[in-house]
Amino acid sequence: MSGDFSEYRKKIDLIDDEILRLLNERSKSVIEIGKLKKQQDADANLHTPAREAAIIERLTQQNSGPFPSEGIRPVYREIMSASLSLEGPQKVAYLGPRATFTHMASMQKFGSSAQYIPVNSIKDVFSEVERGRANFGVVPIENTTEGVVNHTLDMFIDSNLLIYGEVLQEVSHHLMSKSGVMEEVKQIHSHPHAIAQCRNWLETNFPNVPASEVASTARAAELCVENPFVAAIASELAAQLYGLKVIKARIEDNLNNMTRFLILSQKPPERTGKDKTSLMLSVKDKVGALYDLLRPFASHGLSMTKIESRPSRRKAWEYIFFVDIEGHREEERVKKAIEEITGRCLFMKVLGSYPAHS
Repeated sequence: MSGDFSEYRKKIDLIDDEILRLLNERSKSVIEIGKLKKQQDADANLHTPAREAAIIERLTQQNSGPFPSEGIRPVYREIMSASLSLEGPQKVAYLGPRATFTHMASMQKFGSSAQYIPVNSIKDVFSEVERGRANFGVVPIENTTEGVVNHTLDMFIDSNLLIYGEVLQEVSHHLMSKSGVMEEVKQIHSHPHAIAQCRNWLETNFPNVPASEVASTARAAELCVENPFVAAIASELAAQLYGLKVIKARIEDNLNNMTRFLILSQKPPERTGKDKTSLMLSVKDKVGALYDLLRPFASHGLSMTKIESRPSRRKAWEYIFFVDIEGHREEERVKKAIEEITGRCLFMKVLGSYPAHS
């Protein structure tokens, strides 16, 4: 039997050697593409989501097994992340600190080879990208349990940044501590949203243990390192980064807990054919104004996937609407709808057309 293992392992080693050789050949082509991009536009985004999506879709369709198709995406995300780092540094600002769900969403989009810049607020994420200190920014926009992140919406009112993409991140909360022993827990720390999303589980399993709010789930994990009798509600990544042991995994009350994140950039992405467009609108204060505003979407066969409202900071009882529709701003039907809407509102701004999450 050991002889059989030896033969298969030799075969795997030879295959791995060939994979490594091909990865290096692939990298040489990537470097040349990067040079051409820079010649055409010195400030161009090296990250091209349309090309990445096309590669993954083509390979998934070609895959005949037994390697699982769902494994192709994470493997090639890391290959493409490492390749992009050869073209030039990909700097990504996100709402920190490390090990937050925004950090996890950033890594899901850009892989582990990007240069990540944790900042203290959503405003700071916008600022890093606007000032050119980061190529991209990642901010939360809505959660299936907590709803919309109003501060992110408000930032778009005065910012010229574009939405470059979106990421859907599953939010799984784990209870962790230094020892991993449930009976030793005397206090629990986490972000207010995490505590709220685990309220029923905490009341059932820790009815007499206080749950204290801190700035982030990552900060809660840091406090566990300092005190063996403290537990944190945080991500699996936080447990790995801070050397903690998981007491109980997935303690969130709603197991279908997802957060949507937006990717920010100064430049738009390429059209993919599976895009959505986000708009910001302000309407006149009159009867039927919102109905009149939305009617062109239906008349041009456009599906509206989301609408949110925020009070205008310019005038009392005046509202700004944030709308997501299917399609790209360069499509003829989208162009016509936007033209009609522009004449019916006080203010209209296209926040970006970008690949829809798949």
